[in-house]
Amino acid sequence: MSKLDCTSCGACCVNPDENQAEQYIWYLEVRDTKLLSKKDLAKKHVVYDPSGVPHLRLDPQSQRCTALAGKLGQRVHCTIYELRPKGCRMLMPGDERCLMARRERGLDR
Repeated sequence: MSKLDCTSCGACCVNPDENQAEQYIWYLEVRDTKLLSKKDLAKKHVVYDPSGVPHLRLDPQSQRCTALAGKLGQRVHCTIYELRPKGCRMLMPGDERCLMARRERGLDR
């Protein structure tokens, strides 16, 4: 298998199918990021659940993180990469969650 390239994928930046099936719209918590201190970016990319917990905002139509730019599976980049939360930082190319996301988006190798 050739090396997975995050800049040509973006599958992990889409709300997982299981969450979508359960109509779970609060995707990834952002308590642990400097993103919250950047008011303009936080307003654009953060949404709060009913308990007041901040999460990355998802586009309601595509279910993609609003910070993901580009075409899924071709050329993408994170517009808040340096400020991305711990959950994003923990995901590694080729790990179980990566491969699951790729399968769900039809990008499996």
